Amino acid sequence: MLKEYMTVREVAGPLLMVEEVEGVRYDELVEIELTATGETRRGKVLEVDGDKALVQLFEGSTGINIREAKVRFMGKSLELPVSEDILGRVFDGFGSPRDGGPRIIPEATLDINGSPINPTARDYPSEFIQTGISAIDGLNTLVRGQKLPIFSGSGLPHSQLAAQIARQAKVIGGEESRFAIVFAAIGITYEEADFFITDFTRTGAIDRTVLFLNLADDPAIERIATPRMALTAAEYLAYEKDMHVLVILTDLTNYCEALREISAARKEVPGRRGYPGYMYTDLATIYERAGRIRGRKGSITQIPILTMPEDDKTHPIPDLTGYITEGQIILSRDLYRKGINPPIDVLPSLSRLKDKGIGEGKTREDHADTMNQLYAAYARGKEAKELAAVLGDAALSDVDRLFAKFADEFEKRYVAQGEYENRSIDETLSIGWELLTILPKAELKRIDDEYLEKYLPEKGDE
Repeated sequence: MLKEYMTVREVAGPLLMVEEVEGVRYDELVEIELTATGETRRGKVLEVDGDKALVQLFEGSTGINIREAKVRFMGKSLELPVSEDILGRVFDGFGSPRDGGPRIIPEATLDINGSPINPTARDYPSEFIQTGISAIDGLNTLVRGQKLPIFSGSGLPHSQLAAQIARQAKVIGGEESRFAIVFAAIGITYEEADFFITDFTRTGAIDRTVLFLNLADDPAIERIATPRMALTAAEYLAYEKDMHVLVILTDLTNYCEALREISAARKEVPGRRGYPGYMYTDLATIYERAGRIRGRKGSITQIPILTMPEDDKTHPIPDLTGYITEGQIILSRDLYRKGINPPIDVLPSLSRLKDKGIGEGKTREDHADTMNQLYAAYARGKEAKELAAVLGDAALSDVDRLFAKFADEFEKRYVAQGEYENRSIDETLSIGWELLTILPKAELKRIDDEYLEKYLPEKGDE
């Protein structure tokens, strides 16, 4: 039988101090019973110091009478009940059904904090995941087991991009049926939540998706739990059910704001811009749960999405994320204003593992060469356009004008695509080859002559 304590000494905001406790552990679940109303609230242990425990409340502290409240420490941390029935379901940030359906009858109940993966047990990511989006598949390729964040800005269409990736992503080969999406929305509005649920249901993507929705008016502590709930579900599907799981987390900025709010409530010494000094370590406990394990068929690939405050790449959230993850996809406000959607800025974007997931037997033999040539041509075209803006078109050579034309066409035909347009990798590569016909053949110096003869269309074939 659980011991009850009536030794609450202080309540400050969402925090509650309990004294004279025994055997309490960090992160342990707590129940607080309000004697006057019979209501039970939940929380978790944030800190233990001798016989004192600091508890973070999930539902807030309004109405708690410290003389009458009864506190029970549950002897376990937050857990998620799992079975294959979680596919097609919508949960809140604590793992309770949000879709009106029944509770999950679990095959297992798992601690949401997971277990560290032994680095020697990790297998290297090396297999291509097709998102159906040319700017990602062709130039910043996503590899199974990778963590590839999307850096967005306030007002940019990252929600639509996230939904499109969730609808279209698949592993090329015979394993599509064992592919699943775990989608965690953190601190979003009712409108965004309705958009995701409606879109996934209408397109049928819900059948292979597990949704965790934490709304903006939910407690900050729930935002801390939501990505860990999602990753626990992903680990179960990947390592117990041998599925390839893509985890999409949006918006990690809301998660970090909740982390800062809780740190301030605990009166901790702030770090950069008021965020706690341990934010790097905390983010690593989320990102490092992606990967492949040697001897297991399943894998977890992760796409965290975050909005950069004031579009600042040096802000602590994108800055620390960039250190932990293997690249970044950056959305551009300038491209968005020009009507390019999705507004992926391919030049500063990077997938550090792309070379491991492309080539013969994975995508196509010409992928690496065309990728390098498209990058180089687009960069030169942008430079030509900048020069023309300063000195006028007359300052450009005939070849520079062709590169400037290429840059415009590249944005319109390669980067831009419909929200429901799902391009195969062959279609993406074909569009790239068609664009290269704008340039003189002598300028295509990064492509092997063998591939030029085999894949470059005649100029009249466009």
